[in-house]
Amino acid sequence: MIARFVTCMLLAAPVAAQSVMDGVDMMSEAMTQATLSRTDVQAILDGPAPDLTRARLNGLDLSGLDFRGATLRAARMNKADLSGANLAGAILDQVWLVGATLDGADLRGASLFQAQLSRASLRGADLSGASAPADFTKADLTNASFAGASLGADLTNQSMGLMRGVLTGATAVGADFSDADLLRVVFDFADLTGADFSRANLATASLAGADLTRARLTGADLSRADVTSARLVDLVDTEESVLAPADNLSRALRN
Repeated sequence: MIARFVTCMLLAAPVAAQSVMDGVDMMSEAMTQATLSRTDVQAILDGPAPDLTRARLNGLDLSGLDFRGATLRAARMNKADLSGANLAGAILDQVWLVGATLDGADLRGASLFQAQLSRASLRGADLSGASAPADFTKADLTNASFAGASLGADLTNQSMGLMRGVLTGATAVGADFSDADLLRVVFDFADLTGADFSRANLATASLAGADLTRARLTGADLSRADVTSARLVDLVDTEESVLAPADNLSRALRN
């Protein structure tokens, strides 16, 4: 009973915005320069238990490299090219990937807690099963897979504030969010055209102004999800009963 009461209070509480970038000088050497070369990185990856914690890899061409199981916690990789890289199971907590390219990258089962991926490109990337309560503001997630991934807030552990996925203004056309944990995730003004949210937990998520034209919400939980001004047009195989628990449904754009 007590646990249920605490959860309800957290759900009802005001949400503090993620502000990790507040006060960070994105033009500093730490955020714009690299202290290792691609050859250096490859050598580390070839060794046992590769650890690139806090490494400065900004702007490097790291495309196609095998980072499987590597630790990159708090690494600076802004504007780096990781297209086609294998990051399956990698530890990317608090990593900086602002403006980075991860098109076609394998991030299955990776950990991206509090990672910064604003304006990054992850077209066709595979984040299925990943733990990604990260900042994807204005990122390109076209045809990316978040199937079974966890982007939602952990209401039992909020010592660092309410950390959850933020996809404000992101482009996620055709993205797969099926079976994903999206509790309290922010999709405000995101382009979710044709995205698949089958069986996803969207409870208390914010979808204000999002475009869900031709999206699939079959079996999704939209309890108290805010759909103010959301575009809910031509939804695929979605019963009205799925939409009914959402907040401000009367203010959404419907067929």
